[in-house]
Amino acid sequence: MERLFSFYSFLCFVLLISRTFCSSFEHHLCSPTEASALLQFKQSFEVNSGYSDCFTSLPKTKSWNESRDCCSWDGVTCDLLNGHVIGLDLSCSKLVGTFHPNSTLFQLHHLHTLNLAYNDFNYSLIPHNIGRLTNLRHLNLSDAWFQGKIPTEISYLSNLVSLDLSGNECELDERTFETVLRNFTNMEVLSLVLVNISSPIPVNLSTSLRYVDLSATYLRGVLPESLFLVPNSLESLRLSDNDLLKGVLPKIHASNTALLELDISNTGISGELPHSIGTWSSLNILNLYGCHFSGSIPDSIGNLTLITKLDLSYNHFSGSIPDSIGNLTQITELDLSYNHFTDHIPSTISKFKHLTRLHLSSNSFSGEIPDVFSNLQQLRYLYLNDNSFIGSFPSTVLNLTQLDAFDLSSNSLSGPLPGNTSMLPKLTSLDLSYNSLDGTIPSWVFSLPLLQLWLKHNRFRGIADEVIKTNPTLIHLYLSNNQLSGFFPQSLANLTNLYILDLSSNNITGDAVPNITFPSLGILELSSCELKDFPLFLRNVNTLEALDISNNKIRGQIPNWFSGKRWESLLHLNLSHNSLTGHLPQFHNYHSLEYLDVKFNSLKGPLPSSICNMNKLEFLDLSHNNFSNSIPSCLRSMASLTVLDLRRNNFTGSIPPLCAHNTSLRTIVLNGNQFEGPVPMSLLNCDSLEVLDLGNNAINDTFPAWLGTLEQLQVLILKSSVFHGPISTCQTKFCFPKLRIFDLSSNEFSGSLPAKVFGNFKAMIKLDGEDRGEIKYMKQVTKSAYTSYEDSVSLVIKGQNIELQRISTIMTTIDLSSNHFEGVIPETLKDLSSLWLLNLSHNNLIGHIPMELGQLNMLEALDLSWNRLTGKIPKELTTMNFLEFLNLSQNHLIGPIPIGPQFNTFENDSYGGNLDLCGPPLSKQCGTSDPSHALQPLGSEEDEDESYFFSGFTWESVVIGYSFGLVVGTVMWSLMFKYRKPKWFVKFFEGIFPKKMRRSQKRRLRLRI
Repeated sequence: MERLFSFYSFLCFVLLISRTFCSSFEHHLCSPTEASALLQFKQSFEVNSGYSDCFTSLPKTKSWNESRDCCSWDGVTCDLLNGHVIGLDLSCSKLVGTFHPNSTLFQLHHLHTLNLAYNDFNYSLIPHNIGRLTNLRHLNLSDAWFQGKIPTEISYLSNLVSLDLSGNECELDERTFETVLRNFTNMEVLSLVLVNISSPIPVNLSTSLRYVDLSATYLRGVLPESLFLVPNSLESLRLSDNDLLKGVLPKIHASNTALLELDISNTGISGELPHSIGTWSSLNILNLYGCHFSGSIPDSIGNLTLITKLDLSYNHFSGSIPDSIGNLTQITELDLSYNHFTDHIPSTISKFKHLTRLHLSSNSFSGEIPDVFSNLQQLRYLYLNDNSFIGSFPSTVLNLTQLDAFDLSSNSLSGPLPGNTSMLPKLTSLDLSYNSLDGTIPSWVFSLPLLQLWLKHNRFRGIADEVIKTNPTLIHLYLSNNQLSGFFPQSLANLTNLYILDLSSNNITGDAVPNITFPSLGILELSSCELKDFPLFLRNVNTLEALDISNNKIRGQIPNWFSGKRWESLLHLNLSHNSLTGHLPQFHNYHSLEYLDVKFNSLKGPLPSSICNMNKLEFLDLSHNNFSNSIPSCLRSMASLTVLDLRRNNFTGSIPPLCAHNTSLRTIVLNGNQFEGPVPMSLLNCDSLEVLDLGNNAINDTFPAWLGTLEQLQVLILKSSVFHGPISTCQTKFCFPKLRIFDLSSNEFSGSLPAKVFGNFKAMIKLDGEDRGEIKYMKQVTKSAYTSYEDSVSLVIKGQNIELQRISTIMTTIDLSSNHFEGVIPETLKDLSSLWLLNLSHNNLIGHIPMELGQLNMLEALDLSWNRLTGKIPKELTTMNFLEFLNLSQNHLIGPIPIGPQFNTFENDSYGGNLDLCGPPLSKQCGTSDPSHALQPLGSEEDEDESYFFSGFTWESVVIGYSFGLVVGTVMWSLMFKYRKPKWFVKFFEGIFPKKMRRSQKRRLRLRI
């Protein structure tokens, strides 16, 4: 009892002393100077309750007022001994305004911690006065909307333990960057994500660093090996999204490292994964996504037994996945997609009992899908798409009760799906598209809690209304390119959440029940079916954003109920490739339309005035119809119009001043109409123009050289019109810099070939080291990215008029055929080394074929026919290894045809009409012609004189001369017979033929003798 009394007495004494101490401390706690500085700092910003980059409650500064001690304010921490403010945390405080360079915040000299993250400082500069806070241990200015150069004074904060400046549009100079990484000996945490550093990583780092995040900082140079030699400190290293950072992973043994996370994704790191990677046994996360690694995965990968996330996707790894990977039993996420792995999936994967994500898509796995997934009971996401798997659907997958998404698309699976099953209770996304699965779609598929179902491009068959079942959860349903038949399925009426429905390329014939309603339907795809009329159920659908009923058999006029429908949200309408007739209706209520495609129909008459009200229209394709009259002038005012395709109609009048009020046009195709007049100068405003096709009209103008100022122009077609005069050059320094397709054929251009213009075609010059890479095609995409328009053009390719449905971004062609060009072929054409097609036929070109054309290594077609070219075929042309088409016919070429790999494939037609050519493939043997040709020295003075004299002769002049000569000869013969050899006759003909020609004739006569 006595001990208990003593304890209580001691407790009371402690409480008394503490109350006295605390009351005294509370009275003197907050410095009035620091409280005033905080209040002034608060007053320099607005508090925007609607702004926040993070989830938070009320703004912290709301509790700040003079009636309370500043140490009790939210976000403020004071030193318990002296009352100085040592911590200020105003993160997520919704502060908005400019950060003043002389802010009162810098009067708080005792600050140890400053956190201003996730506010909006309106692109302020980080003040130089930040260097005055030399006691700072922790500084966090992340995502606070700072910009500009980070002041060098930040290097004064040598006591920093953590520094976070990430998420700002700032720049950090190389010297300050080195100081922070090398000399801050207390620094443990450094995050500079998105800060522009643009310098190499220093070789030597502070040994105190534990966490370093330099993602997306424009690092350059080589990855230093010293990064991985920091002893027992560095735990997390993130260098992702720095594509200028090169090098390889060092072959070092890192058994002593504490590294838990290594992220070098989306960098230029390359080479093979070293075998020593297995010594980094402490790793939990290894992310090599989007690098340039190659070779195989080393067996030592199995030593990373603590790893939970391994991402090797989007590299060039090849070979088999090693069986040792099964040792990674703690792994939860494994991504090996987009590589070149072959063979089979190793059976050891079945050991991954904690695995939730498995990505093996876009590789070269083959054979049947092995039974390795049944033990992966935690698996939620399984992606096996884009491989070469064969066989049937893997039924063992149906036992994965946690599976949320399963993708088997783009393989070679066949056969029917399994029968009845009630498995996969959590599956929300199933993609089996692009296989050869057949049979009917089993009912269990529609019993799953699916939100998205892709079954397109298979061989599923059956009556659509019987196969498709009700599934109230479905949002996206893709069944296109199968063998479903019958009427539009009435069962879909109960899919109240359905937003996307794709039944294209099936044998759907129409709607038997027109009263179906889709309360949420936004996108409906019914192209390439067997529809003969507009589906009547569309009268009940009011939410459509995109409708595609193209490539059907719909005939007659567009019904009034359809054109009068009030679809306020309709963005895309495709009625192309049908048999529609009559006029294009007004479409008064289609104000939101961005894409209108009615090509390949039989619509006629003028364009309706309602087109002018579609001020959001981006793509307008009315090609291949019978529209007439002039184009409405309002098209020049449609500010969003990107593609205007009116080819193959009967439009008349002059081309309106397009781009007068709109500079967004990228494609203008008016080919195959009856437009007259000049090319409108307003096209100069089309800054984004890539394709201009005005061919096959009656445009009467000189060459519009001013189009060369359009820096994005890639395709220029002016063929088959009434253009005339010489090809002049534009006056700017860079003229046609991106032009790749240049077609002026079948006009009345004259003068010499435009050598200076050719010199401006920079896009046709293949620079050293240029890599063609993957072939891409020119296309324009709507803002919503739902539909696109692929640019197309009609060209003469290898002697055939071909309609290219799409234009590859590496195709280059020059066609100046069927004009009145004269003079010689310029040697400067050799500089266009990426040129594919060159057609100069049907002109009046003279001289030799330049041997420099042999430098056009990429040329596939060369047509110089129907000119007046002379001399031999240069043997240098045989070096053109890609040449598939050659036409040199109807010229005055002489000598043997060169022998070469490609030349040996050309037939007689390539050389016809050149009477003095010899050798294969011609039947004429070399050396069997007139001896004078063989004995005459090449390049003699007499040859040049004679060539010059006869160079202007054509077959027309020969015929006329022959007829005239026959008459004159007959008269002369009569006179000679009657008067013998009169002196006036001899003197007359001596005056006609120069002495040099007479000498030439005498010399040839001597040679014959």
